[in-house]
Amino acid sequence: MKTKKRFGIVKKLFLVLLVIILAVVGAVYATWHHEIATALSFRKIIDRNDDHQDGSVYRMDVSGGFYFEEFLAEGGAKSDSELIGFITGKLTKGLIDMGMSAPEIGCSSFTATAEDGDRLFGRNYDFSKTNTAIVYTNPGNGRHASYSTVDLQFLGMDENSDVTELMDIITCLAAPYAPLDGINDAGVACGIYMTYQGGDAVTATHQNTDKPDLTSTTMLRLILDYADSAQEAVELIQQYDFHDSANTSFHYMVADSTGRSAILEWVPAEGVTDANDTDGAARTLNVIWNDVDPLSGATDWQYITNFIITPGYYAAGDWQPGLDRYEHLGKRLAEINGHLADDEAAMSLLAEVGRRTWNNDDGNGCTVHSAVYNLTDKTMLWVANEHYGEESHTIRLSFE
Repeated sequence: MKTKKRFGIVKKLFLVLLVIILAVVGAVYATWHHEIATALSFRKIIDRNDDHQDGSVYRMDVSGGFYFEEFLAEGGAKSDSELIGFITGKLTKGLIDMGMSAPEIGCSSFTATAEDGDRLFGRNYDFSKTNTAIVYTNPGNGRHASYSTVDLQFLGMDENSDVTELMDIITCLAAPYAPLDGINDAGVACGIYMTYQGGDAVTATHQNTDKPDLTSTTMLRLILDYADSAQEAVELIQQYDFHDSANTSFHYMVADSTGRSAILEWVPAEGVTDANDTDGAARTLNVIWNDVDPLSGATDWQYITNFIITPGYYAAGDWQPGLDRYEHLGKRLAEINGHLADDEAAMSLLAEVGRRTWNNDDGNGCTVHSAVYNLTDKTMLWVANEHYGEESHTIRLSFE
């Protein structure tokens, strides 16, 4: 009888313990099921090669809305620290600290038209060896699906080792808040480019009105999630105060499947040149549409590097970062009247201004990735670190 009684007690204790475990697991799943699904999707798709300055390339499919609607509803963020605070509180419920930073980057982009009429958006991201992630989001609730590229060094990942530790993968859950370029399923593409504004000491833009606030990469996320066109992207951006991340300065290009594109620059009042552009709060948004090309006078294409194209911004003798690549892209597009054979031809033009073939005037050692976004077909042709023509380093994605 005693043995039978003890067995009954053990059985009850086991059942109680099982109920507790299931309750804990259920609570964890209910709280973090989207984050768990996202973390489980994180996988390496291209291996690193340190001899070629290749970091590893990862793919991550984001589950759920990653709290971006709440981020906007709460007024956004006017600094990296505010953004980190929001992400940490939402994604990890305050249990895990996260960090974000922004290195100095030099990049190039252009729009063009393929022979079949498809609209193309090309983008080089120039920096140095780093791990990257191609991030897919499909949050629903009126927001667009998108593909974007994230430099994982922005999230504190070591560029000299793979992302394998659980805590590092959890940190990468913040990747949707740090896109550098991307395309959404409406055929809108955009990219971010450093501008080095403010003379010798770069001055970040920090607008300070009564509008809600966005940092550099969260403004890109706003476009990818909500913009149906380039025009709508501009209208969305005009509703926010802009704050450059990491105490540096940026401008943008956005384009859509109709061939409409715009460059967005935050510049001071007329008469203030780069050397005196030291008040980040005094800058206002200048939108330059692809109506008239400043070099050829033609229309229907546009291009951007790190060079500010707002007329009169640079005084004689000023350092004009990216001007050489800007003029090269402008000349090449004028020669072909903004028309390229196809996505592969657009990738070849990106190769012309890649770090390994171009006179490197900005200290960046390689082109980390090159992307051609077909805005008509809503597809992406993506090449890692100037491995042009190598299938092992080429990724093709679509929304279908």
